[in-house]
Amino acid sequence: MEEYILLIDTEDSKGLVYNISKVLFANNLNIEQNAEYVDPETKKFFMRSIISGKVSKNILLKELTEVLPAGASIKLNKKEKKDVVILATKESHVLGDLLIRYIAGELNANIKAVIANHDHLKDLVEKFNIPFTSISADGLSREEHEDKMIAKISEYEPELIVLAKYMRILTPKFVETFPKKVLNIHHSFLPAFIGANPYKQAHERGVKIIGATAHYVTNDLDEGPIIFQDVVRVDHSYSWEDMRNAGRNVEKIVLSNAFEMLLHDRVFVHGNKTVIL
Repeated sequence: MEEYILLIDTEDSKGLVYNISKVLFANNLNIEQNAEYVDPETKKFFMRSIISGKVSKNILLKELTEVLPAGASIKLNKKEKKDVVILATKESHVLGDLLIRYIAGELNANIKAVIANHDHLKDLVEKFNIPFTSISADGLSREEHEDKMIAKISEYEPELIVLAKYMRILTPKFVETFPKKVLNIHHSFLPAFIGANPYKQAHERGVKIIGATAHYVTNDLDEGPIIFQDVVRVDHSYSWEDMRNAGRNVEKIVLSNAFEMLLHDRVFVHGNKTVIL
């Protein structure tokens, strides 16, 4: 039996759940799982339902549109693996973690390729029988390099793009080419500790918490809607190398959790925030 994920984002009003359920029932569909949320400030209603049965997509979307407020966002995605492209640079910890989870069958994804601007990770990726492409930025302007990246990524038609410590700033053109499709991870020291060695800076300041943030990429650097965050406590006994290792561990966990949420269509963008259902 087919399963779909129904995502609804609309203005709140009385009877929404009843009206939606009535349409699903009339189409002989069963609700396997359901989650709802109403933002008390904006009065926006969010609903994620896993439904099963024989779905006539066009008819179902039409009938839902008729019973929901004008301008409602309605998405119906088949419950299946999403095609993904991963971008990387030189650091292996986040990429390696994702590849191991992928081979172990833990990710609801088809990793189509890894694309990097250096070839340092080629041997690692090819051990997992995943296509690897290196597109060097040497001698190219940012725009020229990015055009090559966009062209290569587009060949795979990914539903999601994961930046596994891809250390280049993306231009508005890239963001507009893949809207709400790009997931990034960064250490939560930003913007307090900017530069090549944030953990050394953090050590010098005597920080007590190391964290990481996974978020959508927007034109505002590292300020896109946050999907998942986590922290680990450190103390005076940690060297900056110990802090870096702790930070890398939390980066892997945070990116993996955010990635999993996106793969299962659990993330709604609400302004510059997210609602996770």
